[in-house]
Amino acid sequence: MTHSTSAIVQHPDRLFIGGEWVTPHGNGRLDVFDSSTEELFVSVCEADDTDIERAVHAARTAFDDGPWPMLSHAERARYLSAIADEIEARHEDLATIWTAESGVIQSIANPASRMLADTWRYHAELAATFPFVERAQPGRGSGNVGLIVREPVGVVAAIVPWNAPASMVTNKCAPALLAGCTVIVKASPEAPSASYLFAEICEKIGLPPGVVNVVAADRGASESLVRNPGVDKVTITGSTAAGRKVGAICGERIARCTLELGGKSPGLILDDYDIATAATTIAQKATFITGQVCSSLTRLIVTRSRHDDLVEALCDEFSRVTVGDPYTEGTQMGPLASSAQLQRVQGYIAKGQSEGARLMCGGGRPSGLNRGYYIEPTVFGQVDNGYTIARDEIFGPVLSVIAADDENHAIKIANDTIYGLNASVFTHDVDKAYAIARKLRSGTVGHNSFRTDLSIAFGGFKASGIGREGGTEGLLPYLETKTVLLDELPSHLALQGAGHDA
Repeated sequence: MTHSTSAIVQHPDRLFIGGEWVTPHGNGRLDVFDSSTEELFVSVCEADDTDIERAVHAARTAFDDGPWPMLSHAERARYLSAIADEIEARHEDLATIWTAESGVIQSIANPASRMLADTWRYHAELAATFPFVERAQPGRGSGNVGLIVREPVGVVAAIVPWNAPASMVTNKCAPALLAGCTVIVKASPEAPSASYLFAEICEKIGLPPGVVNVVAADRGASESLVRNPGVDKVTITGSTAAGRKVGAICGERIARCTLELGGKSPGLILDDYDIATAATTIAQKATFITGQVCSSLTRLIVTRSRHDDLVEALCDEFSRVTVGDPYTEGTQMGPLASSAQLQRVQGYIAKGQSEGARLMCGGGRPSGLNRGYYIEPTVFGQVDNGYTIARDEIFGPVLSVIAADDENHAIKIANDTIYGLNASVFTHDVDKAYAIARKLRSGTVGHNSFRTDLSIAFGGFKASGIGREGGTEGLLPYLETKTVLLDELPSHLALQGAGHDA
């Protein structure tokens, strides 16, 4: 089955800069192939350094001279609500794009794309409750009135990954726009279409020129965006290697940055929890987006006496997973996103075997699927936490089962990683779950499942990143805090009270 973006992406030969679809400076193209058919899905123009400079100039002008940062938060919230309505109207297009470019099955892509509208509406509603201006009591001799004023950080470069591009555009742009920032969305070269669709939405709702700019670019032009002195803040979701480079560049020029990076997340199955129940939950989450999720639980830690039982239960669950055409009803796991990603996962599977881990099930191409970037869901047993498959982020449906001597040993293994993005504790004892959660060096800890909630802060410890997305904590990185010390409260604040939009 072949799917085309011809009716979805309206301007693949243009860049969205300054509120217009403009001709790129160069002739570069970015070709994207359908993950299930390996046929060309879309070809978009590639931005070069000149285009990046144009986009930064447009965003800079819109911030420095335009109306956007001077609008009230309530006025900006109305734009966010309009974006939400358009996303809801076009969620089927977003789902088709996500399936083709990233391999996500339609039964997940469709409702998940529609739910993105909820995140935009959440941020629109946040305009009425977030304390953009609040009163603080100054110390002696510093004046009679202190105000904490939270102002937009400025021009934001939002670097979007290929695994969930529409979601990441939402998580970065919704808080940035509410704050009053202007944005350059740097679309993934492997999955640019969702960012293009977002630009179309911004144009349709009449967002002021230059507030949102969208360019697709590979690493070279992306680096020039990060280095550009006109960019005040960079936010990236990507690999830890990419995050290190972005963080280093931002550090050189003292630019703000939020880094949402990789993970190697542990699931600790305690002795009181049923193995079969745990395996069902873990297997379902491991096949979600074909395992191409940074927070996926890929290291399963269980006491030594229950190791074989967990391996057997996971393999039993995986044996019933229907792998196939992501557009077909009944498919439970689709392909990986690209040929490069398939080769990466296959390489890690071979590495696991060569280092001594036991391949218990999966590891090959599913039978009957001769085209597409398919891999079987895979379980390794007898994994030492020092093996490469237990250290590196594989980004595929590959699970490692690791034996621990006891709970304390399990916690030690869980924390023995450079990452710290997500974790889960499987136990019926909620007090024990909370106690262990406090001991895990992880940005999020779930209970009896893989859990994330983007109305609450999400982000990582250690090499999993810097900063948070989601909730009020996700808005703060797009704001600068200014302290104002006055002899008395300004008249308009005295009348309405220092509060949300003063």
